[in-house]
Amino acid sequence: MMTVRALDKAPNLTKQLYKISEVMEILSMSRTVVYERMASGRLRYVMDGTVRRVPAAAITEYVARLEAAAAAQTAEGAI
Repeated sequence: MMTVRALDKAPNLTKQLYKISEVMEILSMSRTVVYERMASGRLRYVMDGTVRRVPAAAITEYVARLEAAAAAQTAEGAI
């Protein structure tokens, strides 16, 4: 376990893996929708033993794909 002093000297660590409940909050989705996105391959996850975790990069990629799809729909509507 790190002491407070050790934490003060530690590099700035950012969270890399999120619990499903955290992903639900971040993406404003229900548990069912998060699991559906994972099952369809639209939202990547990793297994940590028997527990699913969603990498921070997977959340960023998912949102980027949603934004790209929205931009493409907007561009199609402008034509």
